[in-house]
Amino acid sequence: MNNMPKVKIGIVAVSRDCFPESLSVNRRKALVDAYTKKYDEADIYECPICIVESEIHMVQALEDVKKAGCEALVVYLGNFGPEISETLLAKHFDGPCMFIAAAEETGDNLVQGRGDAYCGMLNASYNLQLRNVKAYIPEYPVGDAEDCADMIHEFVPIARTIVALSQLKIISFGPRPLNFLACNAPIKQLYNLGVEIEENSELDLFEAFNKHAGDPRIPDVVKDMEAELGAGNKKPEILAKLAQYELTLLDWIEAHKGYRKYVAIAGKCWPAFQTQFGFVPCYVNSRLTGRGIPVSCEVDIYGALSEFIGTCVSGDMVTLLDINNSVPKDMYEAEIKGKYNYTLNDTFMGFHCGNTNSKKLTSCSMKYQLIMARSLPEEVTQGTLEGDIVPGDITFYRLQSTADNKLRAYIAHGEVLPVATRSFGGVGVFAIPEMGRFYRHVLIEGGYPHHGAVAFGHYGKALYEVFKYIGVEPTEIGYNQPAGVRYPTENPFA
Repeated sequence: MNNMPKVKIGIVAVSRDCFPESLSVNRRKALVDAYTKKYDEADIYECPICIVESEIHMVQALEDVKKAGCEALVVYLGNFGPEISETLLAKHFDGPCMFIAAAEETGDNLVQGRGDAYCGMLNASYNLQLRNVKAYIPEYPVGDAEDCADMIHEFVPIARTIVALSQLKIISFGPRPLNFLACNAPIKQLYNLGVEIEENSELDLFEAFNKHAGDPRIPDVVKDMEAELGAGNKKPEILAKLAQYELTLLDWIEAHKGYRKYVAIAGKCWPAFQTQFGFVPCYVNSRLTGRGIPVSCEVDIYGALSEFIGTCVSGDMVTLLDINNSVPKDMYEAEIKGKYNYTLNDTFMGFHCGNTNSKKLTSCSMKYQLIMARSLPEEVTQGTLEGDIVPGDITFYRLQSTADNKLRAYIAHGEVLPVATRSFGGVGVFAIPEMGRFYRHVLIEGGYPHHGAVAFGHYGKALYEVFKYIGVEPTEIGYNQPAGVRYPTENPFA
C-alpha cells in the first residue's frame, strides 16, 4: 500500500495558568510513553517547546509542530486548559485535529493534583463550535495515559484518510456507458472535499495505450502476472496486451498526478472498450487496486473515492461490487439456514465482472467476461478475474453526492459467508443483519447506485468519523438499523 500517507502526529499539551504546569507536562509524557510502547503505526511527535497557556504559546507550538512536519494534531488537555488558545491552535493547524482530556490519576491527590480536564473538554467543544473549527472528539474523550493512547490509535486511520483526501487526484476516463446514470453525480463536492479531478476521454487513453506497443517493460509485467495467476492463467495469449494497458495507466498516473501525492482512477470498460482495445481491463484494475490505487468501473467517480477512503482507513486493499442479486431460496435452505444466524432477506450476492484482487479471492481464474461475450466475440472479452470472495468480516459502504449536490453516505457491517457461489465473476455470498430493511430504506430511499465499496474487516467506526469530519451530516449517514428500530420512511404497519 504505497498510495497513502504514514501520518506524523503532533501532541501538544495545554494548561490553564492557574493550574500547576507540571500536571500537563507529566501527563503528556506519560501519554507519549504509553502510545509508543503499544503502537507504532504513526510517527508521534511530542511538542517540547511549551505547554500552551496563552495565544503566544499557541503560535510557538503551532510553528514547532509545522516545522517538525506534523500532518495531524492531538490537543491534549492535561488540565482544564485555555479554551481560546487551544481552539485557535486547531483553527490555524492545517490538518486533522483531535481533542482529548486527561482523567484524574488517584483519589489520594485531588488537591494539588486535580486537573479538571473533564470540565475543560466541555468548554473546548463549545469554543470549537463558536469558531466553526472541525475536530475529532472520541466517543468518551477522557482517560488515563493508556486510554488516551488507545484514542490516538483510533484517530490514526481517520487522520490518515483526511490527510490523503487533501492530496488526492481522481483520474477518470469517460464518458459513462449508456444507461449508467446511476454512476453520475456532481463533481462540485469533490472540490469541497479538497479532491482534484482530471476528466479524460476514452480516446485519450486509447492513444496512450497504442503508444505503449512494444514497451520493453511488458515481458517483466507478463512474468509478474503469470506468477500471480498460477494455474488460474486461462488466457495466457492476452497477458501482453494487459501488461501494455497496466503500464499505460501507471505512466499516465505519473505524468498526470501533478502536485498531488495520491491517485484513484474511475475507468471505463464497455461498450467500445473491448472492441477497440481487444480485451477487458478487469484484471489490470484488480492489480492496481491491490497496490492501493483503487480503480472503479463504469466511470464511477464516487465509487473510486469511496474505495480510496476505505483503503486509507483499513490500510488494506478494497473492492467495488454490485449489490447484485438475491440468494435463491433453495441455496439458502441448503447451505445457510440453521448454520448461520441470518434470514434469507439478510443475504445477497455481491458481484463484479472481475476487478477484485486475487488476494481477496479463495482461488482465481483469468478468463473471458461472460456477460459481454453474450453479444460480442469471446476473444475481445478476455481479461476478467473470476473467483469466490474470501469469507470473513466486511464493511459495505459508500460516499455519494446526490443530484442536488449534497453529500450522503452509508455504512453496514456484515460478512462474506463460506458458501460456494456457483456463479461467475468476482462474487460472494454476503450477509448483513437486517439487510432487507437497509436495502429498502437506506439504499433505495437514499437513491444510491448499485455499486458499493467493500473493506475487508469491520471499519464502520472509523468510516463514520471520517464521513462526519469531511462534512456529511450525521443524519445523512445511513446504517443497518437493528430489528425493532424503525427507519423514518418505514411503514409502521408493515
